[in-house]
Amino acid sequence: MTGDLFLRVLKSAVVALFLVGAAAPSSSAAQTTSQQSMAFDSEPLTITSAGGKTHKLTVELALTPPQLEFGLMYRDRMPADHGMLFDFGTSRPVMMWMKNTKLALDMLFLDKTGVVTHIQEDAVPYSEAIIDSNGPVAYVIELNGGIVKKLGLAVGDKATSATISAKLNK
Repeated sequence: MTGDLFLRVLKSAVVALFLVGAAAPSSSAAQTTSQQSMAFDSEPLTITSAGGKTHKLTVELALTPPQLEFGLMYRDRMPADHGMLFDFGTSRPVMMWMKNTKLALDMLFLDKTGVVTHIQEDAVPYSEAIIDSNGPVAYVIELNGGIVKKLGLAVGDKATSATISAKLNK
């Protein structure tokens, strides 16, 4: 990584951490209110493995800056066949963290066509460690921890949904 690129990525990470920290509720009552007021639409999503096996899920959509910042924070549980699709609007390096996230999560990092380029398994709840996309991505899918292993998901698998398809047709 060049020095200039490293500084840009580092600056983006610091800004993202600041924004997430600034947006975090300061009391447990505010956290509950904030969680209840954050609404997400959902849609079906299919992940197809290189061998042709398909896995059907329902994903909530994080599309707006507040939704992207809030994600799955403060959730106590999520059904096994559910997740969240983060749409960043453009391909770029992405850095995630688990602050205020109670659930262990698997993260699938996707390019603009929906192909899995990187996987982070079992991200640790409440951790402030940075989880790097390892390159430009357009989407991240968060699933319950252990689902990647259970379903045998791998780099090269492809995710399809209405949100991803809409961008491909532009």
